[in-house]
Amino acid sequence: MILQASIYIVFAALLIVSALLLLVVLMQRPKQEGLGAAFGAQMTDQAFGAQTTDVLKKGTVLFGTLFMLLSFVLAVLMNAQYKQSRTNIAQEAAAPAATEDETTQPAAPAPSETPAPAPAETVPAEVPAPAPAEEPAPAPAEGN
Repeated sequence: MILQASIYIVFAALLIVSALLLLVVLMQRPKQEGLGAAFGAQMTDQAFGAQTTDVLKKGTVLFGTLFMLLSFVLAVLMNAQYKQSRTNIAQEAAAPAATEDETTQPAAPAPSETPAPAPAETVPAEVPAPAPAEEPAPAPAEGN
């Protein structure tokens, strides 16, 4: 339960960091004023000062690093959940097999008031050895 909750939390954080990384990358001013101009690169220069590009580069590095770390943590947590589910499945498969062995064994006969007669011992009679088979007669030759 705790493992599942932590996976959801890390996944939510990863989504937020991904969105912020996307925004920071799109806000950066490219050398040819491509997509950065469409999102108001000059407006960010006026609002945050001339050093905006340095801040955006640092933000890109920060969010990129967080993205990689959160991805790694999520992979480790998912692997732990997978191993835990395999262990649970193996335990559930072993438990019915043990109870099945107990139920398939014949129950002891109920005690009765009169004991059953003992089976008569039968001594096998000596079986005579089989007689050797006769050799087949040679087939008559056809003469032409």
